[in-house]
Amino acid sequence: MTDLSPAQRTWKTFKRNKIAVAGMIFIISLTLVAILGYLIMPDSTPLANNMTIQLSLKKPGSEFMMLRLRKTERVDTVNLFTKMLFGQPSFYRDIPITGYHLANDAVIVDEYIGTEDKPEQKLYSIKGQFFSTTGPSGNGSGIIHKTFWLGTDIYGRDMLSRLILGTRISLSVGLMAVIISMLLGVTIGSIAGYFGGWIDVSLSWLMNILWSLPALLLVIAISFALGKGLWQIFIAVGLSMWVEVARLVRGQVLSLKQVEYIEAARSLGFNNTRIISKHILPNIVGPILVMASSNFAAAILLEAGLSFLGFGAQPPMPTWGSMIKEHYGYIVMDAAYLAIMPGLAIMLLVYAFNLVTVGLRDAFDIKSQSTRF
Repeated sequence: MTDLSPAQRTWKTFKRNKIAVAGMIFIISLTLVAILGYLIMPDSTPLANNMTIQLSLKKPGSEFMMLRLRKTERVDTVNLFTKMLFGQPSFYRDIPITGYHLANDAVIVDEYIGTEDKPEQKLYSIKGQFFSTTGPSGNGSGIIHKTFWLGTDIYGRDMLSRLILGTRISLSVGLMAVIISMLLGVTIGSIAGYFGGWIDVSLSWLMNILWSLPALLLVIAISFALGKGLWQIFIAVGLSMWVEVARLVRGQVLSLKQVEYIEAARSLGFNNTRIISKHILPNIVGPILVMASSNFAAAILLEAGLSFLGFGAQPPMPTWGSMIKEHYGYIVMDAAYLAIMPGLAIMLLVYAFNLVTVGLRDAFDIKSQSTRF
C-alpha cells in the first residue's frame, strides 16, 4: 500500500468508515434532489406556492378530484433549464370537487369547500375548450386526481414540494456560507500565522472579540445591517463563521512556517504569497476540509434558526425553519407532522454532515493511516 498517493490513502481510509460513506451518499442524494428541484416536484410553480385554501391541513396521502381549467391570461412556457431553477407558472386553475357532470358547453361540479358533507354546486363554461375526464389535454381542461403524499400546509400548498425546495435553500446557504467563511478564514488566518508580530496581535484580537459573541446573535446583528433576504443570509452566516477557520489556519501555519522545506523556499527567494499558497496551505488542506464540513452543518442550523425567528428568507420562499415556524402550533394538535417533517429533515442533513466530518477527521489522521497501512 506504500505506492498509494496521500489522496488515495485518505480516500481508502474514508471508505472504511461505512457510516461516514452513508452520510456522504445521503448528502449527494439530497444535492441531486435540490439541483433537479422543480423538475421532480409535484407542484412546479415558482416557490411551490400554488395555494388551494379549501385543502389546507390535509393529512399525508390525501387524494382529491380536481377540476383543472385553463387560465384565461397568457402563461409563457419556459425552457427546461429555467424551469429547473425557477419553476413554471401554472397554465391551469385547480378547483377541488367531489363530483361533476357535463351539460352542453359547461361542466357542473360539486365544489369541495373544506368538508365533503356540504359541497357547493357551481357551473363552469368549457366552451371552445377540449375537455377530458382523464386529464387536461393540449389547451383544454379536464378532471384529474391529485395526491398530496406529505399532506398540505395551512395554505393548502403541497408539503412535499416545499420540503424539496427547502432542501435547495438549506444546501445553498450552507455552500455559500462555507465559501465565504473559507475565503476569509484561510486568508486572515494565513496572514496572522505567517507574518506574526503586530499583524498577528491585531488579527488575533479581532478574532477573540468575534469569538466571544454568540453566533446566532452575531448573525442577527449582521442581518439587521444588511436587511432580510436570501443573499443577505448567505453573507451574514458566512461572516459569522470565518473566525473558527481563521483560528485553525493560524495555528497550522504557525506550526509549519519554521519547518525545513519552508526555510528552503525562503532561501530560494520565493515570495511570501507563493510560500503560503504553494507550500503551506496544501499541507493543511485536511484540517480545512474537516472544518468546512463542520461549518456546513452549523450553517444549516443557523439558517433554520434565523428563518424560525423571521430573519431568514422571507415568505413565500420555503425554508425548513420557516415551515416549522408556520406550523409549530399544530404540534399539540393532530397535525404535528407539519412541524416534525421539516425538523426531521434538518436533523438528518446535519447528522449526515457530522458523520462526514468524523470520517474526514479520521481519514486525514496521519497516525491512524500509518497503523492501517
